[in-house]
Amino acid sequence: MSTAQVLSQFAATGNETSFHGRHIEPQIMAGLDGKNWRIKDYESRGGYQALRKILALDGGEGLTQDQVIATVKESALRGRGGAGFPTGLKWSFMPRQFPGQKYLVCNSDEGEPGTCKDRDIMQFNPHIVIEGMIIAAYAMGISVGYNYIHGEIFATYERFEEALKEARAAGYLGDKILGSSFNFQLHASHGFGAYICGEETALLESLEGKKGQPRFKPPFPASFGLYGKPTTINNTETFAAVPWIIRNGGGAYLACGKPNNGGTKLYSVSGDVERPGNYEIPMGTPFSKLLELAGGVRGGRQLKAVIPGGSSSPVLPASIMMECTMDYDSIAKAGSMLGSGAVIVLDDSRCMVKSLQRLSYFYMHESCGQCTPCREGTGWLSRMVDRIETGAGRPDDMDMLNSVADNIQGRTICALGDAAAMPVRAMIKHFRHEFEYHVEHKTCMVPAYV
Repeated sequence: MSTAQVLSQFAATGNETSFHGRHIEPQIMAGLDGKNWRIKDYESRGGYQALRKILALDGGEGLTQDQVIATVKESALRGRGGAGFPTGLKWSFMPRQFPGQKYLVCNSDEGEPGTCKDRDIMQFNPHIVIEGMIIAAYAMGISVGYNYIHGEIFATYERFEEALKEARAAGYLGDKILGSSFNFQLHASHGFGAYICGEETALLESLEGKKGQPRFKPPFPASFGLYGKPTTINNTETFAAVPWIIRNGGGAYLACGKPNNGGTKLYSVSGDVERPGNYEIPMGTPFSKLLELAGGVRGGRQLKAVIPGGSSSPVLPASIMMECTMDYDSIAKAGSMLGSGAVIVLDDSRCMVKSLQRLSYFYMHESCGQCTPCREGTGWLSRMVDRIETGAGRPDDMDMLNSVADNIQGRTICALGDAAAMPVRAMIKHFRHEFEYHVEHKTCMVPAYV
């Protein structure tokens, strides 16, 4: 998708997005045209005012570390990388009086199939991530940070590096920021495209120059993270939300969304829609409204199913999804996860066996091999689904798939095993009849599949 097309999707959500009778302006991607990403452009949109506010550089009283964290807690900002953990609460775990070095890490290793929001934030508005990280570092008393960027978007990595140079030159990064006593050094680091490095402890291992494999937890990164020091890790979009919260207040951010789900969120809509792209809408917006913004189902076909939070989240049939609102609690109540916000739309021409075949192959390929249930189990899942799809399925394969998924889920160091198992279990739960048809007739029951 071209830059112009992507930005048209952001523009589509502008003042036209209505929620509970109010018009909500996008908080992260508002006013962008694909060219106005430099520091002077960001400052013209109010950029770095939040940093100046907490440092009392504009005649105000400034904000203490506790006040910044309290404001983020009030906002009900939840981690935008997938887990949805309350951001202010996570920041409060950092031992601020720790005498040694502490670290702040941005997880920009966006590898979840269907997800492309973090890439575009860094491409079109990199300084909002930088300012968010500076504010977070101030709140937790951290002097060094890293942004770990997915290795397959190297042009975006280079742009972020250029934005860092601008921020340093303007005095927003380095020692004695803007004449204050606050010091913060921020660096960019690129990965090499491994999906597993999106898991926070595998990311830390890679950042240290080791093989990217997840660590046992506990200890958790808040006490034993990068180089064995206390570390806080947040997603790109999470940091990008922070400047708006500090400028406008936690209550104002919460009011943009719904209780326990504050603010706006970016959704990467792909699959069978007329206008795939990234959309920033208020948390709690009905899924039907998001589908409408994306132009509806492609070619006027019927909606069949939706994977609401990236390929690892359980699929939901259209009848369930159309009753959901786009927030963590509603999607969880429906039996899936909001996850990274990657909404994959499937119309009635899609064979669910073929769709699961592709997903299962991906997780088999991306398993790091550290845990036996994942290393062996993902291969079993992929081969069995492949067998069903190619006409060699057996009547007991569905029960066997569920059994293997049960033996993977919850039995691995990280969540990749769960990510492989949950789509299998959900596909069989909601679309078992298609799998049975494949086994009985040795062919697909959706002949129009393309």
